[in-house]
Amino acid sequence: MTTLTSPAEPTLRPRNADWHARRQAATPRGVAVLEPFFAARALNAELWDVEGRRYIDFASGIAVLNTGHRHPRVQAALQAQLEHFHHTAYQIVPYPSYVALAERINALAPGDWSKKTAFFTTGAEAVENAIKIARAATGRSGVIAFEGGFHGRTMMGMALTGKVAPYKLGFGPFPAEIHHAPFPSEINGIDVEQALDGVQRLFRSTIDPGRVAAFIYEPVQGEGGFTPAPEAFIAGLRRIADQHGILLIADEIQTGFARTGQMFASHHHQVPIDLICFAKSLAGGLPLSGVVGRSATMDAAAPGGLGGTYAGNPLAVAAAHAVLDVIAEEGLCERAELLGRALRAHLTALQGQVPALAEIRGLGSMVAAEFRSPLTGAPDAEFTRRVQANALESGLILLTCGTHGNVIRFLHPLTTPSSVFDEALGILSHALTTA
Repeated sequence: MTTLTSPAEPTLRPRNADWHARRQAATPRGVAVLEPFFAARALNAELWDVEGRRYIDFASGIAVLNTGHRHPRVQAALQAQLEHFHHTAYQIVPYPSYVALAERINALAPGDWSKKTAFFTTGAEAVENAIKIARAATGRSGVIAFEGGFHGRTMMGMALTGKVAPYKLGFGPFPAEIHHAPFPSEINGIDVEQALDGVQRLFRSTIDPGRVAAFIYEPVQGEGGFTPAPEAFIAGLRRIADQHGILLIADEIQTGFARTGQMFASHHHQVPIDLICFAKSLAGGLPLSGVVGRSATMDAAAPGGLGGTYAGNPLAVAAAHAVLDVIAEEGLCERAELLGRALRAHLTALQGQVPALAEIRGLGSMVAAEFRSPLTGAPDAEFTRRVQANALESGLILLTCGTHGNVIRFLHPLTTPSSVFDEALGILSHALTTA
């Protein structure tokens, strides 16, 4: 029997520049990389590169690490599951942890009606399957999404996404009967009435509402600029949906699992939602996504119509149970509100010193700072990039977003220690006032 051994640790590790050169030679340019360094280890809100430099991680793997890097509860759950099995394919040999997790999600999701949950692997898969379920339930094919929304990089995900560059460039044609309406944004001059009228214009000029299966929207747009959907907008969509027999899908892939100060962002509103897509922070860094919705709607797909080889992988499911325990036991919804208030207050105090800081917005710890020219009011992507670069130079990782790339989004782990959070705010002050 052959014994597998790990290769010996090299005496001299390749530096970031060496790995960058190897990356360029080995991987395609379409897989863009933001940072010029390579991760070696991480803990909670801190990350160290292969050369030993420390960073404060306010990107969280794009909103995946609400419970931080290497939370001990998640690590223990993974280790325990490894002692049993890593894969059976749930559709072949099911396991109790999947069912128990579905029961927990059904109970946590908004709405007091009967619900069912199906698990997948990625956020894009969750979106694809939500559309499949909506089409099966309604017998219709049309879908209305919104400008500025992001729903993934699959063909359906790109079709639904309301931003061309870089997501759609060179990849069409896309699936048919996908339409876009305006999303309300005060700073962009689009109010709720105008956004809802955009839907009615589609009905008048482009698609019969009797052919529309679903509306899909983000309660807080992610890539679109961390713009919260007003309650009146969601309520207006619900009225239109009820009038025409259309389903309402909330894409909560980035907003879910305590990020906005509630388990789901839809808990901030009193509007019934038919289907909710989720992913990202559920499994603390392991690939797991899902769709939760009304039982009758979720049962519309025929047996075998939903699933996937790795869907609901037992390691990811074990991690998800641990993440939900951590959110409850460590009060991360409340912690999200606390950290978010501190961040918004800090940014507000700096507005007098940073004329380009045009708006601060968000829910809980899903906070954004938008930058515009103080002279013209035009989106200022260059200033935004300077803030991001200044922060990185001082060891703080930040992400940008927005249709014009002029928004900094803050995605700190909700478990970030107060001392580290305060250190990050100090770095942010310097990055803003020196940009």
